[in-house]
Amino acid sequence: MAWIYGLTGLLVFQLLGEMSVRLLHLPVPGPVVGMLLLLGWLFWRGDTPPAMDQTAKGLLTHLSLLFVPAGVGAMVYAEELLTHAWAVALTLTVGTVLTLIVTAWVAQKTQRKPSARTRGAD
Repeated sequence: MAWIYGLTGLLVFQLLGEMSVRLLHLPVPGPVVGMLLLLGWLFWRGDTPPAMDQTAKGLLTHLSLLFVPAGVGAMVYAEELLTHAWAVALTLTVGTVLTLIVTAWVAQKTQRKPSARTRGAD
């Protein structure tokens, strides 16, 4: 039953993102703003609530299902995608590189640094 609290928390951040985008007329999707708000809250909190952790792990086990609509869309618009193949390839490449850079930066910032006590124990 704890997963319902985690799912509610995730949906609240998505709602906050959607409201922010609409109120501030931001040119980004609401769920992206919601994820940034969630990331900021998790940084501020210092850890992940167990219910949210359980929910996230459950969603990640079924992540492949979320690619089905994208695959269908690619098949439906295959001719359009081929017409703009260079633009699609460039966008995918730049997006992938930027994602790797941001992921590495976030991973580096979220790693726990050894305290002076544990370093002196070596």
